[in-house]
Amino acid sequence: MKNLNNLIDIALNLNATLSSQDRYQELLKIIRETIPYDASVLMRIEGDELIPLASFGLTSEAREISYPLKRNPRLDIIYHSKNPVRFPVDCDLPDPFDGMVSSDPHALEHVHACLGCPLIIEGKTIGILTADALKPHAFDNISDDFLRALAALAGATLRTSLMLETIEQSAKFQGMVAQDLMNQAASKSGGELIGTGQQIQRLKEDMRLVAKSDLAVLVIGETGTGKELVARGIHAYSRRADKPLIYVNCAALPESIAESELFGHKKGAFTGAIQDRLGKFEVSNQGTLFLDEIGELPLSIQAKLLRAIQEGEIQRVGEDKIRKVDVRVIAATNRNLDEEIKKGNFRSDLFHRLNVYPLVTPPLRDHRHDIPLLVGYFCDYYQRRLGCKPFRLSEDAISKLKQYDWPGNVRELKNIISRATLQASHMKNNKGPVILLRPEHLYLPNTENAKPAPFEEASIEIDNQATLQEAMLEFKKKMIIRSVTRHNGNWAKAAKDLGLHRSNLYHLRDQLGLKYPMD
Repeated sequence: MKNLNNLIDIALNLNATLSSQDRYQELLKIIRETIPYDASVLMRIEGDELIPLASFGLTSEAREISYPLKRNPRLDIIYHSKNPVRFPVDCDLPDPFDGMVSSDPHALEHVHACLGCPLIIEGKTIGILTADALKPHAFDNISDDFLRALAALAGATLRTSLMLETIEQSAKFQGMVAQDLMNQAASKSGGELIGTGQQIQRLKEDMRLVAKSDLAVLVIGETGTGKELVARGIHAYSRRADKPLIYVNCAALPESIAESELFGHKKGAFTGAIQDRLGKFEVSNQGTLFLDEIGELPLSIQAKLLRAIQEGEIQRVGEDKIRKVDVRVIAATNRNLDEEIKKGNFRSDLFHRLNVYPLVTPPLRDHRHDIPLLVGYFCDYYQRRLGCKPFRLSEDAISKLKQYDWPGNVRELKNIISRATLQASHMKNNKGPVILLRPEHLYLPNTENAKPAPFEEASIEIDNQATLQEAMLEFKKKMIIRSVTRHNGNWAKAAKDLGLHRSNLYHLRDQLGLKYPMD
């Protein structure tokens, strides 16, 4: 009767609102009321290895390692059996848990009782349950019929838990993908690669060509030339187009979190790791991962990135397990990586792995003939955003745009048109069918209509009458202004230039009352 009650308890345990880990531990607890074991392990099969899910009476080491079948003959016999297995008390096969009994590390070196049950569901073995007792004849009075019934219920518990875990992980994965894509949608205005010249047309042809393969791609070009648009275009033309494209700005990743961000981490791996977390490689599995500003990635992460690209293998922070991923990597940089390799800032092997199919985005000064086409696109975009009449640029305004060198490239042009359309849309004399943008609406640097930059290049001079504290604050302010100006408003690059953590520079910025538009 007691045995029957135990089976009923196990069946009820299937429907208990417990986490998988709690359910596994409760299963072993209930089984021990019928089988007087001193150590027990519940394991699932993964490839050719058995992975512990829960244990009783064993050290933590026993739960943290995997057990290849070919190196553990007792476990191999249990796994390939169709019925419960009882090993003779004098069996000379090594016990996989020898030295791991928490109460006595040498206990399993002596004669002891050992049994195991394959957990079979619909003809397939999904795991095993083992039990060891220090008393040699502890299991003699337990019938095989009871063990078969016990194994059936334990197998059902395992399958139910694994199904729930799969559903939970899938929901979590889809949630992370959705969140990443929503974040990207909120921060990106979309767009496409626009141009009719030979350089742009050749670039588009190369994008379509390389998209047919899974080769790594390195997109090289100045800031604002459309490197992200190239990455999005390659993904859109590829066989992975229906899978996620995940964006990572390597320049915005502090070294302390870069590894976790890319590869994920295990709960408890470091302070603040309150739960397991998927990294961007797992989130983009089956899809594409776009690593922008790859030249900014810390050297300490580059070797692991190389392995992920080359072998399709990653490890979460704080975890020994190797995870396989299928990710197409597209990287982008505005740096000369050959020079960075010479300086010791970038790994040559990673560069050659990424540089399988390099693409170059031309600067706007090399295809100025596309400026009218780009301006028309941006004017249409901002007309829809502002909900006003169409915009058109005068011939003089177009001529002025073509004479400028565009150090910020297409991004700078977009910003110029953004300001011009916003100002012109609020002018009271817009009575015609279109809003005409004239040269005076365009505020270009180094022209007679240019507005002063938010920060002018600062010379480091200090007032002789200032106190030491005032002089130090003024010196800090001017150093920050100079660095931020040098890097065109990119605070992450300025922080690196100043030898500061990015968050510390932001704190100083607020403390000193500095304002500057983010890159």
